[in-house]
Amino acid sequence: MQDYEESVSFLGTWGSFQKRVFFLLCLTIIPSGYNLLSVIFLLATPQHHCSIPHHSNLSQDWIQASIQEQQVAGRLERSSCSRYQLDLVPSLDLVRNLSSPEVLLSNLTQEGCKDGWTYSTEHYQSTVVSEFNLVCSDQWKQPLTSLVYFLGGLSGCFISGQISDRFGRKPVLFGAIIAMSIFSSALAFAPSWPVFIALFFMLGLGQLTCYIAVFVLGSEILMGPIRVLFSSLCMPWAYLLGVMMLPVTAYLVRSWRHLSLAMAVPGLACIPLWWLIPESPRWLVSCGRIQEAEFLLRSAALENRVEAPHVIFLSANVSSAFKIQYLNNSLFISTTFTVIKSCSLVVCRFSINMSYFGLSFNTSGLNGNPFLNYFLLTAVELPAYAANWLALRSLPRRLSYISFTLLGALALLVIQITLNSQPTVTLILVLVGKFGIVAGIGVLYMYTGELSPTVIRNTAMSTCAMFSRVGSSVSPYLLQLAVYYQFLPWIVVGSLSLLSVVFCVFLPETFRQPLPDTIQQMAVPQRSVCTFDKKKETQQFLVWGHKTLIKA
Repeated sequence: MQDYEESVSFLGTWGSFQKRVFFLLCLTIIPSGYNLLSVIFLLATPQHHCSIPHHSNLSQDWIQASIQEQQVAGRLERSSCSRYQLDLVPSLDLVRNLSSPEVLLSNLTQEGCKDGWTYSTEHYQSTVVSEFNLVCSDQWKQPLTSLVYFLGGLSGCFISGQISDRFGRKPVLFGAIIAMSIFSSALAFAPSWPVFIALFFMLGLGQLTCYIAVFVLGSEILMGPIRVLFSSLCMPWAYLLGVMMLPVTAYLVRSWRHLSLAMAVPGLACIPLWWLIPESPRWLVSCGRIQEAEFLLRSAALENRVEAPHVIFLSANVSSAFKIQYLNNSLFISTTFTVIKSCSLVVCRFSINMSYFGLSFNTSGLNGNPFLNYFLLTAVELPAYAANWLALRSLPRRLSYISFTLLGALALLVIQITLNSQPTVTLILVLVGKFGIVAGIGVLYMYTGELSPTVIRNTAMSTCAMFSRVGSSVSPYLLQLAVYYQFLPWIVVGSLSLLSVVFCVFLPETFRQPLPDTIQQMAVPQRSVCTFDKKKETQQFLVWGHKTLIKA
């Protein structure tokens, strides 16, 4: 196939067309970021204890004493799930003069919260947990709800990747944005927990689909340094802007139903951008739709005020390459090098995403204001993505990923030394760990896109994202490990980051290499960016591959 980037070089890299697409794609990523960690606020668990009915006629002292205090993480807290049996409490006439009701109550048996719970409204007016009472015996429903949300993202990856490679990047992008807006609004009217999780599944389906579609569309339309700038810095920053808007909204809107309605606003605002964002011309070429691609590029040339060549693509060569690409799937699958590369990518994505979300959910156990903690752990991603962009500009991908992820893993493993004794140091270590993991994820996203050919890029990105969603789906259960050992969640998160470092060693380097357009180009092993003649080796490999197919 004729080299795509060579064919469209007349557009330049930073013309009016590229600037417009750059800016608009950054806007379309905000709804995805805004919805990403909504589970933290929608499913927040306020402090709670058993409710004492008004008809019990107990004084305030007796109400306080009827709920036992217990040690939780070194602090005395009122029991969340039990109380003394109220029907065994002596009548007030007999104990009116007693100054210490605890003396009598300590000998009574305890019972569950038969009359429901009383929830603290210090941070939240209402949450899904407090409205549907997902506590105590029903506490298992909390991580299950988070699991369903992430499984929605996994299903979205499975469906959207193949749809995008078949029908285009743009329909999938705006379909995901519309889905997020619709189902986020519908959440506000959920009458019960089963209805809520069904709608939450659909919301998760759109969230990750939107992110991948924007990433792929930007990577294919933009070229050179601007593509690196978009993928490694500006798109993550726009995404992060959406993430940082969420705690501010949750702080102002303390009701989960009102918060659900607010989550639909960014998506609705992006729908008119359908008429301003083009389809990927690189994808159009890979599908053999040459006339559409040329029309789009000639329009871009007019916008950039440059003259397009009379013939942009050699249609015959492109169509021929398109016809044989499916035959090459057998070569792609059977190449040992490609299988190792794909498995390594999958393990890296699974491990580091489980670390990221496990870290995000574990922050609920940190001391201090939950809104402030969330904001700080989100804000630290700004310098992380900046460091990621600087590294991707001038350093090899593999070295960058290993360095960032190793930094995050070591910081998280050290937390067990300071967790109870030094809360300030613990917060700093958590921020350092989040910095390293986020920067590593940024490198890995760019790395995955550069390793995947155009004809299956969205499918490859979605497949890797599916496995990363498996990791994020399991992450809510990491908190449950603290029941067995307080530091176990942090140890698991740090160890998974180390595991992804090990598997990254098996990935080839893509630094300063052109994006592959065909599966044959992906299958060529690249051990170093400077130690061999890539063009010559690629030609030799393709000749061997085509001879093998002809013999077969």
